[in-house]
Amino acid sequence: MLLNLQGKKALVLGIANEYSIAWGIAQQLHQAGATLGVTYLPDEKDRFKQKVGQLTAPLQPQLFLPCDVQKDDQIAAVFQAVQTQWGSLDILVHCLAFVPKEGLEGDFSRISRSGFMQALDVSTYSLIALCREAKPLFSPTAAVLTLTYLGGVRVVPNYNTAGIAKAALEMCVRYLAYELGSQGVRVNAISAGPIKTLASSAVGGIRDMIQQVRQVAPLRRSVTQVEVGNAAAFLCSDLASGITGQILYVDAGYEIMGMTAADREVD
Repeated sequence: MLLNLQGKKALVLGIANEYSIAWGIAQQLHQAGATLGVTYLPDEKDRFKQKVGQLTAPLQPQLFLPCDVQKDDQIAAVFQAVQTQWGSLDILVHCLAFVPKEGLEGDFSRISRSGFMQALDVSTYSLIALCREAKPLFSPTAAVLTLTYLGGVRVVPNYNTAGIAKAALEMCVRYLAYELGSQGVRVNAISAGPIKTLASSAVGGIRDMIQQVRQVAPLRRSVTQVEVGNAAAFLCSDLASGITGQILYVDAGYEIMGMTAADREVD
């Protein structure tokens, strides 16, 4: 069986610009034949609407909708549009994260209560809220995909509160996989290696993180949007019909490494 998403209807949330991992995923889903729907973050000047609209136009999305995941009415409106336009949903891609600057620098304990709650709301709870609204619309072989990072299972300097959000997100993947599995829906996550995006640029030392991967990972390089997109297309396809509740590392093998040659040279 070849990877084929013809006839699949996919909703992608989280495209901000051409550097977004969500953009890489959307392109590969489209290339595999999926029909796309895309959301953008609304603002007073419609900056994201214009930028995301121009970027995704070549993919001819049938749905192009505003969605601030901190607003339940906007989430509900998105899935009402999905129901009206498509009737059902085969693929839901969640590439959303936000942590206030205070949660990405200095001492981890300095994060405010409000900052912590906002980080968890946007980065983690949003997956739950989206799945709840999508649940009645999921087709019998639907797939849900989200993005996580190694900082959710190991300490990464400056990742701080984002790591807590990703750890919670990974458990959400497992609980949602259990809940939705009875109707045939699969839920998985990709843990991508560091890629310079609008969101990751807020993390102090992102360039050093990428360089570290290039030096230490078995493949001796970082990964690309396209590689993450290819893995996403696989997980959302029928080729992955037996996979759910899993975290797939797409990081050039960095996750497996412990002591490196450089470490051994330290007396």
